[in-house]
Amino acid sequence: MKKLRALRGAFCCPNNGEDIIRETTACYDRLLRENLLAEEDIVSLLFSVTPDIDALNPAAALRRAGRGRDLALFVQQEPVFRDSLRQVIRVLIHCYMEEGKPPRHVYQNGAEILRPDRSPGPAAPP
Repeated sequence: MKKLRALRGAFCCPNNGEDIIRETTACYDRLLRENLLAEEDIVSLLFSVTPDIDALNPAAALRRAGRGRDLALFVQQEPVFRDSLRQVIRVLIHCYMEEGKPPRHVYQNGAEILRPDRSPGPAAPP
């Protein structure tokens, strides 16, 4: 039986289109791979970006990479807080997962410091 879950991810990324496409896709693919998800299991996907990420919308980046074409995607800007990490794209995926299977969250490229308790370690090989 499947249960509605939320998966978190975040990554630091230089503010240019090529990097945003590459890093957004890498985080998304890793979230799917490590949680054994198919896009059909996803209900919605939300991105947030720090104000210094403005070269490309990560939802557009994901679609340019051929992913998420039929998904509900939404992007918002993070509020600014003193001493917060810069150049960060965060991801929140609502999806159906097998009940009892613990979610694996993905923090990479320097964003591991945001949630060391949810950073399981290096990515599994593809």
